Amino acid sequence: MNKRRSGCVTDDIIAIPLVHTFVETNMIAGQFTSRRKIELVEIDEPKLADGAAGQIVFQPETTCLCGSDLPFFDGEFEGHEISYPQPTGMSLHEMVGTVVATNGTRWKPGTRVLAVPEGQRGLWERYVLSEERAIALDDRLTDEIALLAQPFGTVVWALKKLPNMIDRDVVVLGLGPIGQMFVAGLRNLGARRIVGIDPVEERTSLALKMGATNVVTGVGSEALADVTNILDGGLPEVVVEAVGHKAQAFNDAVSLTQHHGDILYFGVPPVLLDGLQFKEAMLKNITIRTSLHPDFERTFPLAMQWLAEGRVNLSPLLTHRFPLAKIQNAFDVFRDRKEGAIKVVVDFPAGRRDGANA
Repeated sequence: MNKRRSGCVTDDIIAIPLVHTFVETNMIAGQFTSRRKIELVEIDEPKLADGAAGQIVFQPETTCLCGSDLPFFDGEFEGHEISYPQPTGMSLHEMVGTVVATNGTRWKPGTRVLAVPEGQRGLWERYVLSEERAIALDDRLTDEIALLAQPFGTVVWALKKLPNMIDRDVVVLGLGPIGQMFVAGLRNLGARRIVGIDPVEERTSLALKMGATNVVTGVGSEALADVTNILDGGLPEVVVEAVGHKAQAFNDAVSLTQHHGDILYFGVPPVLLDGLQFKEAMLKNITIRTSLHPDFERTFPLAMQWLAEGRVNLSPLLTHRFPLAKIQNAFDVFRDRKEGAIKVVVDFPAGRRDGANA
């Protein structure tokens, strides 16, 4: 049974040392109790299932908030209102930490990994997870950069679906964390001109640091004239839609794509899309690609490798950091884009304060 803590949890209360064995006690988890309200609660320690194999008990140390966490915070997911309280552990899924117990063979206790929980339920101090949903960390990376291999892995998975990008012109719609990662990834793949579009000036400025050749501070198809001016009167061969969950930017992507071009639709849309200009896409003979759910065997490790080898530099995306005790503040800052927030890091009690792997 959950036991709610009163008030904020102070740093000295949550400073639990890293351990490899457990006693029967309580641990801290998070729970969305109402719209835009998250509380820390006490729950029982997790246990490996009797008779099962291939599981680990994973202890998060450092995590980042993601745009896909916000629907559960805001109270609306894919066009449907969310009921509260939400299940304990919602919603985090970008994290690094330590395997503290296992009944499998892939990892030893004490191994530090990047892990991705099922259903985004990773907001606990420890939880049970399939050993297949974790990859090894690279010693060359600090924890906060290594954990970016999770969101960047979703970008790499999507980029693998595109044709050869060398010498191609591309537009990235939406310059949140994922859009910025697309900019960096496309630069690494050899795109000639990368035009980033976002209504927030701080984000268009950041995109130039991430590798964009040009930016437009505006919204979607309203930037058409600016884009054609940048591209010498033409339109890009490729448009990446990375706007996010709530906004529907498919029509903008269609209007900005040249005939026989490609759209990579990455931003997860609502379940139903009204007013979709699909016929216009057909008239332009546009190829449309979608992307979800990278694999753990090759793509997430590849993203880790790109980061470790310095092929992309995602460090400018890390803008804010909070302890778990202040996770409400972290969500507020991330949700409202306060102070130029892009990626907001949250340190768990077991987190290493110096951010280093050594």
